[in-house]
Amino acid sequence: MKSIPRKKLWKYLIWPGLFLVAAGLTIGLVSDSWGTVPLAFIIAGAIVIGVWLIWQSQESKWWGRRSTQAGTNALAATLAVLVILGLINFLANRYEVRVDLTETQLFTLAPESKQLVQNLKQPVKVWVFDVAQNSQDRELLENYQKQNSNFKFEYVDPQARPGLTEKFGVKDYGEVYLESGKKRQLVQVINVNDRLSEIRLTNSLQQITSTSTAKVYFLQGHGERSLSPGEGAISQAVQALGNKSYTTAQLNLVEKSTVPSDANVVVVAGPKRELFTTEVKALQTYLNQGGNLVLMIDQGTDPKLDSLLKEWGVKLDNRLAVDVSGNVALGPAVPIVTDYGEHPITKDFGNGISFYRLARPVDTTPIPGIEATKLLLTKPYPNTWAESDLNSENLEFNQGKDLKGPLTLGVALKRKLPAATKATPTPSKPSASESRMVVLGDSDFATDGSFTQQLNGDVFLNSVSWASQQDSQPLSIRPKEPKNRRINLSASQAGILALSSLLILPLIGFAVAVILWWLRR
Repeated sequence: MKSIPRKKLWKYLIWPGLFLVAAGLTIGLVSDSWGTVPLAFIIAGAIVIGVWLIWQSQESKWWGRRSTQAGTNALAATLAVLVILGLINFLANRYEVRVDLTETQLFTLAPESKQLVQNLKQPVKVWVFDVAQNSQDRELLENYQKQNSNFKFEYVDPQARPGLTEKFGVKDYGEVYLESGKKRQLVQVINVNDRLSEIRLTNSLQQITSTSTAKVYFLQGHGERSLSPGEGAISQAVQALGNKSYTTAQLNLVEKSTVPSDANVVVVAGPKRELFTTEVKALQTYLNQGGNLVLMIDQGTDPKLDSLLKEWGVKLDNRLAVDVSGNVALGPAVPIVTDYGEHPITKDFGNGISFYRLARPVDTTPIPGIEATKLLLTKPYPNTWAESDLNSENLEFNQGKDLKGPLTLGVALKRKLPAATKATPTPSKPSASESRMVVLGDSDFATDGSFTQQLNGDVFLNSVSWASQQDSQPLSIRPKEPKNRRINLSASQAGILALSSLLILPLIGFAVAVILWWLRR
């Protein structure tokens, strides 16, 4: 048998090296595990190939050739680009930066949702019982998960896992459940037309992780807004409080001489008749012991709360706030507010819109020990003013009688309690160190229909949340909805657009080209 020269053995060394590398890659890919064995094959193959390259360079003297150097430079440049791209992808994967350029920040969680998830102390899991995984729903869940590793989610085929389906009591595809410890709660049922809602998920998350329940009492007996559905009712506001883990109840201070000890806040929503002196004193005593009030007093009414408000430096102006800035849809008797004070109630409102039908201004006077913040400010004069002549058919500012804007339609106040008068803590109401009060010159903004429009509901919910001193709970901002930016063209407009794009613009381009050719020929 003819022996193979040693030089030829070195020549064929490339093949064992390639074989070892290919074997290592195959083992790793098939087993989906890059342990000792595949790495050993790859490293051994790389060493063999490296030895072959060194021998080749010494044998053929190819390293000193110009073509070799040019090729090496090209290879080095290519490898440098690949390394840079790899580093960019690594950094992007590890330190993700997303920019939401949509007008209403559709793909960004509300600050309240972020705050709630970031503060999770125990694991919480969302179970989506559905076969299809909607990309929009999954992106929303991933946005939550990025805030805290304690938040998890999983899609489940109800038929593939009957035990889990029975455990949650799933009845149909699309049911979304939230689980925390032994607590389970249905969030919503999703389908093609009803996708996973951030507000529902955040509310459910807040409820299932809440360790305490705040009690809100609504004063009744003086023509206040009804808590049950009906004309002028505030049933949607009451329901929204329930969705945020508040319990609500009616309060009649004629039947009960004092405010219940478990009251976190008392809401007086649009009384039409005056309160008895004993009722006003009961509210004053409640405030002096660390209680909290939300007063929504409409223009043209006098509930006889002046003595209580005077202690806090507040006075209700009985003139009507008007807005003549040109809002045809709502009319001059509905001031629009886009300017808000710096306060936890309005901290994320920006330049959002809220509106107040037949509202009255609220004046404040500095009182030692009381911190007052203006919440709702109308546009300046001459767009808004407080009208004194309500019978006039022509709205005109009357110097000396009317009040120039900007008008204050709502204020938030708080007062530190002396150590001797601090309230006794209860399981649902911890010891309070201060009293809080929100005074709004309108209650119509929180009624059914108006409550769900713009920021009206948020003004009410945030006022109750802040007044109840539940500062650990995120305040409410409803998720944004996409703006309708579609252009509806008539048949003639569509024809003009087609003619201009298919005929006129190409002819203009052709004419310019001909002119340039003629000038340069």
